[in-house]
Amino acid sequence: MDLGLEDKVVIVTGGASNIGRAIALGFADEKANVAIFDIDEPQGRKVVSDCLERGAKSAVYIKCDVSDYEQVRNAVKQVVDKYGRIDVLVNNVGWNVDQLFLEETPEKWDKVININYKGMIYCTRAVLEKMVEQKSGNIVSIGSDAGRMGEYMEGVYAGCKAAIIGLTKTLAREVGRYGIRLNVVCPGLTLPKNWEQDVGEKSLWHSKEMQERFVKPEVLEKIKKVYPLRKIGTPEDVAYAVLFLASDKCAGHITGQTLSVSGGYTMF
Repeated sequence: MDLGLEDKVVIVTGGASNIGRAIALGFADEKANVAIFDIDEPQGRKVVSDCLERGAKSAVYIKCDVSDYEQVRNAVKQVVDKYGRIDVLVNNVGWNVDQLFLEETPEKWDKVININYKGMIYCTRAVLEKMVEQKSGNIVSIGSDAGRMGEYMEGVYAGCKAAIIGLTKTLAREVGRYGIRLNVVCPGLTLPKNWEQDVGEKSLWHSKEMQERFVKPEVLEKIKKVYPLRKIGTPEDVAYAVLFLASDKCAGHITGQTLSVSGGYTMF
């Protein structure tokens, strides 16, 4: 199905690995212009090459730490200077290490908040001026079911994801008059298909701890039983939901909503 995304200018934060990579490739399949914001330059450039092979009208990598507002503003300016507009922003970048709240440090809280919540605020604020000016735009933010129901060992992270949902609803009310839609996609556990190719060295998923934790068959079988569909999500599962919400053709009357893509883990 033609989603009406051809020629659209799309920014994907954290687009170098796992879910972000799948989202970038999904827009490439729709012949969009894809800009990847990420701190992992080698992996980001690899995904740009993959996007071009998949049919993207164009693809660029821009090194950007979303927790730094000036870097974000500069990166967005580069996109506007190159294309003249921004049609879609996907706030995908995220970071957390599971830990009991009482064991966490203020330094970790700051990192989680800066990347997961402030990063979303900075990127959203940076693109909204252009979207308001052009009277159109779509922002899809990656939340988490942790932000909808809470999750063990994900306290501050869950708080950030809940905040993303709340801010999205508020902004959907404030800027809807300009033809701008904002929605949230909440994945459950979503694992890379290929740990070597789909994940860069600076990704959370690159750590030995994460890989050892989620490659053992007995562990995966135990996790699957938590989900009503008895399976673990793929990056493509999330990407398809993002593409749907970003499409004015398919979701033009949908805004301020939160969609869980988690095998039924959360049912609201």
